Amino acid sequence: MPINSDLAAFLLRISLGVMYLAHSILLKLMTFGLAGTAIFFEGVGLPGWLAYTTFAAEAAGGVMLILGVRVRWVVIALIPALLGAIIWVHAANGWVFTAPNGGWEYPAFLLAASVVQFLLGDGAYALASPASGGRARNDDFAPIRNN
Repeated sequence: MPINSDLAAFLLRISLGVMYLAHSILLKLMTFGLAGTAIFFEGVGLPGWLAYTTFAAEAAGGVMLILGVRVRWVVIALIPALLGAIIWVHAANGWVFTAPNGGWEYPAFLLAASVVQFLLGDGAYALASPASGGRARNDDFAPIRNN
């Protein structure tokens, strides 16, 4: 992968990691609390326990993205949460996030960015990169080749 692509993947990885951390820690934990988030999940027809699983996945996934650990696996694992947010929470509210109860453009953008991150791979400064002694980036998904 050319150096500019490595840096682009790195910047996207850090940005996504920070956003997932903010969404889990600041919103779910600090603003609503995990019990409040579980009540919200139940209010939209989802099981309450899924709030705790979603929080853990977003928080752990955010840290893993920032560190550059199993980046492709992390973004693939977080995509169902984004799809769930679009389908169960925001779809009926319309596009704009300033709509009452928020629109679906924010999770849709994170979904698109996550797919791009999957396609780009780890990027520069990843703990699991070949330069750090970790597995090669393309080993996880052999059909995907970065040139």
